[in-house]
Amino acid sequence: MRQLMLGNKALARGLYEGGCSIVSSYPGTPSTEVTEEAVKFEEIYCEWAPNEKVALETAFGASLAGKRSFCGMKHVGLNVAADPLFTCSYTGVNGGLIICVADDPAMHSSQNEQDSRHYAIAAKVPMLEPADSAEACEFAKAAYEISEEFDTPVIIRMCTRIAHSQSIVDTKERVCPPTKLYEKNIRKYVMTPANAIARHPFVEERTARLAEFSNTSSLNRVEKGSEPVGIITSSTSYQYVKEIFGDHVSILKLGMVNPLPEKLLLDFAKGKELLLVVEELDPVIETYCKSLGLSVHGKDVLPMTGEFSQNLLAEKLSKAFPKLAELIGTIPSGRKLDEEIPGRPPVMCAGCPHRGLFYTLSKNKCTVLGDIGCYTLGAAAPLSSIDMTLCMGASVSAIHGFNKALGEESEKRTVAVIGDSTFMHSGMTGLANIAYNQSNSTVIILDNSITGMTGHQQNPTTGYNIKGDPAGKIDLESLCRAMGIRRVTVVDPYDLDACDRAVKEELATPEPSVIISRRPCALLKYVKHKPALVVDQEKCVGCRACMKLGCPAISIRGKKAMIDATQCVGCGVCSKLCRPGALGEVTK
Repeated sequence: MRQLMLGNKALARGLYEGGCSIVSSYPGTPSTEVTEEAVKFEEIYCEWAPNEKVALETAFGASLAGKRSFCGMKHVGLNVAADPLFTCSYTGVNGGLIICVADDPAMHSSQNEQDSRHYAIAAKVPMLEPADSAEACEFAKAAYEISEEFDTPVIIRMCTRIAHSQSIVDTKERVCPPTKLYEKNIRKYVMTPANAIARHPFVEERTARLAEFSNTSSLNRVEKGSEPVGIITSSTSYQYVKEIFGDHVSILKLGMVNPLPEKLLLDFAKGKELLLVVEELDPVIETYCKSLGLSVHGKDVLPMTGEFSQNLLAEKLSKAFPKLAELIGTIPSGRKLDEEIPGRPPVMCAGCPHRGLFYTLSKNKCTVLGDIGCYTLGAAAPLSSIDMTLCMGASVSAIHGFNKALGEESEKRTVAVIGDSTFMHSGMTGLANIAYNQSNSTVIILDNSITGMTGHQQNPTTGYNIKGDPAGKIDLESLCRAMGIRRVTVVDPYDLDACDRAVKEELATPEPSVIISRRPCALLKYVKHKPALVVDQEKCVGCRACMKLGCPAISIRGKKAMIDATQCVGCGVCSKLCRPGALGEVTK
């Protein structure tokens, strides 16, 4: 049956059709929907793991047991999962194992723009790169075949545009192979140095076999055109190239980007007057082509950063190559808006429970070491109350080092902030370090009862699993105390006075402490909001104190405050800043 599908949904469909049985992932834009779609198939067990390392190790365990398995993550998540990735390349698999990584060129929702193809090269595992939803579905099934034929994990690399764009998919029935028998094999699966030394030659031999496979695999294809111009490309860049040139140039469309097909590349290059490599981010394909002695153009013309587009490619290639300029001029170009779209920077939602806590930190002029989550928006004006954000869990580890370096100078004014999901992901080990090595550090866990930034996924502190069914629930207070933190305080971030007292008390106390700022995310469906507040225009003096919160529901019209009733959730935090008492509930 033909269906219009998002790339992520199509990949999940491919897992289903390919006989996947176990999925363990950690949510991260733009990869999240793969697992959210896979859980809709009753035949597949799905879960959210505490972090990507655990997810890959869980998927590997299922593979070891003989089932086809999958784990998904975004590009920075692969950093977390790198430890098991490099070693399971040596052990190989039993049942097929797919690792999906979704890169984020242009950093729409990420703290860096890394290119995950380097991981496939370094770990010496095959990587497939679909260019549309149909390929996302088919490549998932192909990946399982490759995984089991070559005894290797396989990485499928998505990117934001492929993950979140739609195209037609021809769905098929599920084909679930028999569970592979698990047989004890110490030399294959126990990676002590002696066994690992023996497995390394297998990895090199496997890479050579995969390279031969890539030369003839239908995953890579040549599309012959009428011009003596050849373009080597993959993923979403292939779509832009086709939009610009159609059939006017020859294209080598790569679906398997590691290992690259040496013979196919050399054969494609023959007779070409101009050979181009079009790829986003790093010159991975280009560098390999040059190592083969091919004269190619790529990053000498095209940018190393950000996303490509049809217009960008047409503009850059036209300027660099007169022959292509003439050709491009005959092809309809993509449309551009005549005017720039007004900027709409991200902001914490109206009623966000983090706002009151960040206001408190800003008022007390705290140095705030931040973490990854929607609360990172606390760095934005007017709160401007985060000084550092590095990676998941780094706030808790960094405050320990920061305070060890500066001592009492920083201990009385520095805090770390981290979300509940991020704390479970990788904040616990940093807190263990604080408790063990005793820095006088104050850690604030922003517990909004959900994984907010990626779309309200459950986590180990919520008490529900990926399907919303009751699950194990970790008690944050008990956990922190069990780790050696004696001072654990819980506050409601809507209560500014309580937040102020807690922050001042814990910063003044000469021992490690944890403040749990607890209130559910304002966007959760079960959260019942109060009526929107109103402004008494006679009492409002235009002092703008309410604007210090940065709430999107509050604005200034003329010299008076205004509240947008369509956004306000009646949290009342702003009313506590209004000395004239101009902000309040509707009175009958």
